[in-house]
Amino acid sequence: MKKWISNHSQQIFLFAAMLAVCVALTMRSEYFLTWRNIRNILEAVSYRLILALGMTFVIASGVMDLSAGSIVSLCGVIMALALHAGIPVPAAVALGILAGMGLGAANGLLIHYTGVNFFILTLASSGMLRGISLMITDGKPITKFGQEFIYLGIGRIGEIQLSVLFAGLFAMVSVPLMFHMRWGNYVLSLGGNKEALIKTGIRAGFYRVTVHALLGGAAAAAAVIITARLNSAEPNAGMNMELDAITAAVMGGTSIKGGKASVAGTVLAVLLLGVIRNGLTLMSVPSDYQQWMTGFLLLISVLISEIKVHKFRALIK
Repeated sequence: MKKWISNHSQQIFLFAAMLAVCVALTMRSEYFLTWRNIRNILEAVSYRLILALGMTFVIASGVMDLSAGSIVSLCGVIMALALHAGIPVPAAVALGILAGMGLGAANGLLIHYTGVNFFILTLASSGMLRGISLMITDGKPITKFGQEFIYLGIGRIGEIQLSVLFAGLFAMVSVPLMFHMRWGNYVLSLGGNKEALIKTGIRAGFYRVTVHALLGGAAAAAAVIITARLNSAEPNAGMNMELDAITAAVMGGTSIKGGKASVAGTVLAVLLLGVIRNGLTLMSVPSDYQQWMTGFLLLISVLISEIKVHKFRALIK
């Protein structure tokens, strides 16, 4: 029992923090604990959770991808142009998803085969992709899509929005994919000990490319939801979303250096961030403070992660 608590201390802390925040906000606002507001929170975090889960896989592999937000914007633009060209909704969505996976895979290829630092490479990629979105659209949003496409962003099955159902399904699939399948084990090994993985004859490049393709696909899925909800493809959509995704993954217990991940922790972190944002909105706190909070929580999460690593090393010595 003690070992289990020790291994899941970060997730337990997040759950306790979320309960404490919920209690505090319930006392401050009569609207917080209503089904309508809870539903609003779930809908607001759905696409963030999809992107954060994709980022969890990438961080577990030992790197980060700072271009995820720009992939969101470019994939939204690609789908919008396809829809305006008369391409059916399923084909346009498939095109957007494939574009996202291709862009993610390109990042993986460059990281693996060029040896350029992933931070510099994906930062440059982010600027280039967002620049392409702005050039294609001339900096203007592409609007007015059919109801069939809009339904993907605001449609419901019963009381639950489709985006929430899809995010929940992706979270459930992520657990066996990460921890019970060979692919996920090799992704973790890629982050934990890349040299040992290569020495066993495993093609590390394949796992580097595919894990980034997964993130690209997740970014494209987020683009589908955002574009359909707004009925508009914004060239600046997805701005700073990679920061939110990295924050959630690291807060949830995924090691910033790779080799360790927690899907449940990422889910809890996304929900906690969503609850905090919702609470700040109910209390009329400006959005600038919400952005500051995200950066602050990322810093604290990295510091806690590093302290835990140093303590572990001290114990084994």
